[in-house]
Amino acid sequence: MAAPHPPRTDAWWRDAVIYQVYPRSFADGDGDGTGDLAGIRARLPHLAELGVDAVWFTPWYTSPMIDGGYDVTDYRAIDPAFGTLDDAEKLIAEATALGIRTIVDIVPNHVSDQHPWFQAALTAGPGSPERARFHFRPGRGEHGQDPPNTWPSQFSGTTWTRVPDGEYYLHLFTPQQPDLNWNHPDVRQEHEDILRFWFDRGVAGVRIDSAALLVKHPDLPDFHEDTDPHPYIDQDELHDIYRSWRTIADTYGAVFVGEVWLPDPERFARYLRPDELHTAFNFSFLTCPWNPARLRTAIDDTLAEHAPVGAPATWVLCNHDVTRTVTRYGRTDTAFDFATKTFDTPTDLQLGTRRARAAALLTLALPGSVYLYQGEELGLPEADIPRERIQDPMHFRSGGTDPGRDGCRVPLPWHADAPHYGFTTTPQTGTGTGAEPWLPQPDDWADYAVDRQATDPHSMLTLYRRALHLRRTEPGFGDGPLTWQPTHPGILTFTRPQGLTCTVNLTDHPVPLPPHTHLLLTSNPLHPDGTLPPDTTAWLRG
Repeated sequence: MAAPHPPRTDAWWRDAVIYQVYPRSFADGDGDGTGDLAGIRARLPHLAELGVDAVWFTPWYTSPMIDGGYDVTDYRAIDPAFGTLDDAEKLIAEATALGIRTIVDIVPNHVSDQHPWFQAALTAGPGSPERARFHFRPGRGEHGQDPPNTWPSQFSGTTWTRVPDGEYYLHLFTPQQPDLNWNHPDVRQEHEDILRFWFDRGVAGVRIDSAALLVKHPDLPDFHEDTDPHPYIDQDELHDIYRSWRTIADTYGAVFVGEVWLPDPERFARYLRPDELHTAFNFSFLTCPWNPARLRTAIDDTLAEHAPVGAPATWVLCNHDVTRTVTRYGRTDTAFDFATKTFDTPTDLQLGTRRARAAALLTLALPGSVYLYQGEELGLPEADIPRERIQDPMHFRSGGTDPGRDGCRVPLPWHADAPHYGFTTTPQTGTGTGAEPWLPQPDDWADYAVDRQATDPHSMLTLYRRALHLRRTEPGFGDGPLTWQPTHPGILTFTRPQGLTCTVNLTDHPVPLPPHTHLLLTSNPLHPDGTLPPDTTAWLRG
C-alpha cells in the first residue's frame, strides 16, 4: 500500500493537483463491467503514488444514466451500480487517510425525469405547486402546438418537451433532464441541504455542473444571438445563490469549483469574488490549440481574469467531455470545439503524445491549481467506439453525426496481460475475470496499462509521477507570480519564484536551453548536444 503524503492544511485548493474520476470507467470491483466505489477504493494507492491532493468524482448518485449520471434522482443515495452510501463514506475516509481530499459533483440546473419531484409534477397537472419547481409553460400557436420559446439546447435538438395535458417543460439538455426553477424556495432549500449532507460526510469540496445556467429570465423570452447575457445564462440572481452556498461551505472549510463557460472575462470573474466560488474551470486553456501565441494569450487572459478578485487560476487539458489530449494534439486542428467533432479525423498519435507530454509540464508549472482527468497520466488516446456501442446522448441527438464523448470515457487499463486489462475484477479472485466493460476497450491498449508503465522510466505515467513529486517538493511551483522571458518565435519561457524556469519549444527545430544551473525535468530527452527538441518542455533551476 502506498504511503500517505502529508495533507495540505493551508488554502490547499489554490495550487492543488486534483484528479478527476469518472466512476463508471475507473475500476470495477464487483466484476459486472461497470466501475464502482469498491474498484476505486482498491486503486487509491495509484492516486497516492501519483501524488494528487484531491479527487473529484463525477456524479455517483442514483440515476437512470441517460447522461452519464448527470440525470440525478436522489443526491443522498449512491447508485447501486456504484455501491452504497456506506461505500462512499469508507472511500472518503480511506482517501483522507492517504492525504487525498474528496470533491463531489453537484448538478443544480436539472434533475432526472425519474426524480420524485418531477414525477409528482407530471401527475399534479397545470398550475400545481409541484409544477412550480420546474419550468412548465403552455405552448404557442392557436392550439399550443409550438414550444414556448426558441432557446437552443446545450445538446442538439429542442429544449421543450410536451406532456399529455398539453403543457411543455424546459430542458436545456436531454428531455430526461428537466430544468429546475431556481426562483422557487424549495429548490434553493433542497440544494443547501444537499451541500450540508455531503460536507457532514467529510467531503472537502463541490464541483458545480453548468454553474452559469441555473437561473432563467423570468419571462423566458426568445433567444437572439446578439443578446448578452442570454436569457438562460449568467443571470444576476445567480450570485445571491452562490453567496448563500459560500456561507455554508465556510462553516465546514469546504471549497467550490464552478463549471462556468463565459466569454466575458469581467462577468466570469464575478463568480470568483471572495464571498462566492473559490475557483472556476478555465476553458480557454482547455480548448486552446498547440500554438505558442494562442497558448500565451490563453495564459495571460486567464491570469488577468482572476487577478482583480484574487482567485487562483485552474488549468486543465482534458475532461470527461473533451477529446483526449494525445489525440487532439496529433491532429491538424489541435483546438477543441464541440461543433467541429467528426468521425474518422486523422491523428498522428506519436506527435500527439510528444505534445501531450510537453503540455503536461507546461500546465503543471503554471500558477494555480491543476485538474488531471483519469487516464491522461497514462497518455490514453481517444478510443474509436463502434457505432453500435455508442451510448452518449450527444451522438443520438445530433442524428448520428457527432461521435459523442464515449471515446474519452473508456475504462482504464490496469494490467497489460489480464482480461479487460484488469479493469474488471471479481471479489473471489481479485483478478480481471469479470464481465466485459460497459464500453469496449481497444485491442492495442496493453502498453498503456498501469503495471507496464510503472516500470518504464520513459512512460507517461513515470513523467507524471516525477512531475507531481517535483511540484510538491521543489520551491517555486503552485500559486504565485509568473514572469515571461524574452525568447525567439515559437518558444514560451517564463520564470516562477525562487529561480524556477519553464521553457517550451513549439518550433520544428531544436533550440538552446535558457541559462540554468540545474535541469529538473524534461518532457522528452534532450538532444545529445543539450538542445531542447521540438514539442518538448524543460523545468530548470537557477
